[in-house]
Amino acid sequence: MYHPPHFAGQDPRIAARLMREHPLASLITVDEEGLPFVSHLPLHLMEEGGVFVLLGHMARSNPQWRHLAARPRATVTFLGPHAYLPARVYPDLARVPTWNYLAVHCRVTARLLAQDDTTGKDRLLKALIGDHEPAYAQQWRDLGAEFQRKMLAGIAAFELAVEGWQCKLKLNQHRKESHATQYAAYVAGTPNERALAGWMRTLGMTPAPVTSNKE
Repeated sequence: MYHPPHFAGQDPRIAARLMREHPLASLITVDEEGLPFVSHLPLHLMEEGGVFVLLGHMARSNPQWRHLAARPRATVTFLGPHAYLPARVYPDLARVPTWNYLAVHCRVTARLLAQDDTTGKDRLLKALIGDHEPAYAQQWRDLGAEFQRKMLAGIAAFELAVEGWQCKLKLNQHRKESHATQYAAYVAGTPNERALAGWMRTLGMTPAPVTSNKE
């Protein structure tokens, strides 16, 4: 993606946080006609020492798993909070509005789990359950082995080894004169805008607190 240095996030902890907080990813492959094919899937992030692996699955009727089998290299994108930024945040009028957002793009190589690898598929599903609804794990167990086998047979599961990633934190960092007004607008706004205000705090972009000189 277009990645200006002033928006580039280099810290893998920031990238990991974005992927975990916004797990619905876009998995992008190339189909048999050479055109992009996109699925929107929740992915589970495993991370150790800055090395990322993404776990996921799709319906077996989705042809994309066949793309991964034939051409294992793919792209995965995560979109974090995003919001419009009006031009009125600037102290001068010779400005234009923009759109702020946080995103992570990953270059991955896929490994498909074998269709009969019920143990691996079950482990992958439980990782996703643990991310989103831990209490469902007991219900899944109570459904019984036969039902579980039918459900597992209907999915194609995969691991995506992340070979490279880019983290873009587009928050108007290069326009410091706008930060105070921008933060004030976002912190009182929509959920997405409030989330961006939180990221401004995380990245040290908020106005310095006023301190008293009184003794």
